[in-house]
Amino acid sequence: MTAAVATPLSAADRCDRCGAQAYVRVSLPSGGELLFCAHHGRAHSEKLREVASEIHDETNRLGVDTSS
Repeated sequence: MTAAVATPLSAADRCDRCGAQAYVRVSLPSGGELLFCAHHGRAHSEKLREVASEIHDETNRLGVDTSS
């Protein structure tokens, strides 16, 4: 079994909602993908977990503690 390695997001990857830098990539079962900034990734996280086949989250690169 081979694990697929997600391509890192770059500054060229932009949020589909607002155009800010994307830190979250959502792969859909249909083969499509959505990109979100940290804010919109968090705002829509519940619904995204329901519909995504995979979520690649790089918000840790921001160095912000979102646990509280």
